[in-house]
Amino acid sequence: MSPSALESAPTGLNSVKISIPEPGILLVLINRPRQLNSLSVEAGYELDSVFKWFDKESSLRVAILSGVGKAFCVGADLKVEEWMENNKKGVPMNLPETGFGGVSFRHGKKPIVAAVNGPALGGGCEMAVNCDLVVASAHATFGLPEVKRGVTPFGGALPRIMRTAGRQRATELALTGRAVTAQEFKEWGVCNRVCEKGADVIVEALELAKMIVENSPDAVIVTREGLKMGWESLSVADASRLFLDGWSRKIYDTENMQEGLNAFTEKRTPRWEDSKL
Repeated sequence: MSPSALESAPTGLNSVKISIPEPGILLVLINRPRQLNSLSVEAGYELDSVFKWFDKESSLRVAILSGVGKAFCVGADLKVEEWMENNKKGVPMNLPETGFGGVSFRHGKKPIVAAVNGPALGGGCEMAVNCDLVVASAHATFGLPEVKRGVTPFGGALPRIMRTAGRQRATELALTGRAVTAQEFKEWGVCNRVCEKGADVIVEALELAKMIVENSPDAVIVTREGLKMGWESLSVADASRLFLDGWSRKIYDTENMQEGLNAFTEKRTPRWEDSKL
C-alpha cells in the first residue's frame, strides 16, 4: 500500500483482508474460509467500511473482490444466531445501506471487479452481479437457492439478472434454486470472462483492473456514472440527457482531461493525477 492509503485504511478487520497488489488497485478478500466465506453481520459491515474508504482514497482507482479458500461467498452465515433468530421472527437482516456485504446495493464512485473463485450463492451471487465486471474460475458456480430455504433473494439480484439475462433465464435461476456454471453465466451475459482450468482468477481480474487504471481516473468515474444511468430504470433518451447535463460536464473541470488531450497531441503516455471528483 502507499503511505497515504495505509494511514486512512480501516483497522480492526477480522473477516476481510486488504492489499494493493498493483498501483491504484485494491484487492479485497473475504477471509472466512471455514465458513465458505459466508458473512456474519460484522463481516458485512467490515466490507461496507472497506468500500466506502476505497471510494474516498484518491490513490485507489479499481477494486477486486474475491474470497480466501474454495468459495467466493455462499451468502449469510445462518449459523450466526442473529441471522437465524431474526429470520424466524420476520425481522429484516441487519445490513448496511449498501446492502449485503456492502456491495449488493452499492452505487459507489469507483468500479469493482468480482473475481469469483468458487461458489457465489445467495448473497454472494447478489454481490457479484452488482459488481461492474465479473471474472470467474472455470469451476465457479452462481445461484440463488433462497427458495429452497423458504425465503427470497432481497439484495437486488432479481431485477438485475432480469435486465441482463432476460426473464426466462432469471426465472430459471431464481425459481428452481439451482446453481449455474460460470460458462452459463457468461453465455447469459452476466460474467465477462471465465478462466481456463488452473488459471488464477485474481490474475485475470488484475489484467482488467490494470487496463482501467491506465485510463483517466476522472473519465472512469464519470463514464461509470453514465453506465449506471442506463442500468437503472431510465430510458436511453432520459439517461443520455441527464448524463450530458450533469456528470459529463464535470469532466471539463478536470486537469486530467487537458492532460489526456495534450498527451494525444504530443504522442506520449498520459501522466494522470489522482481524481478530485
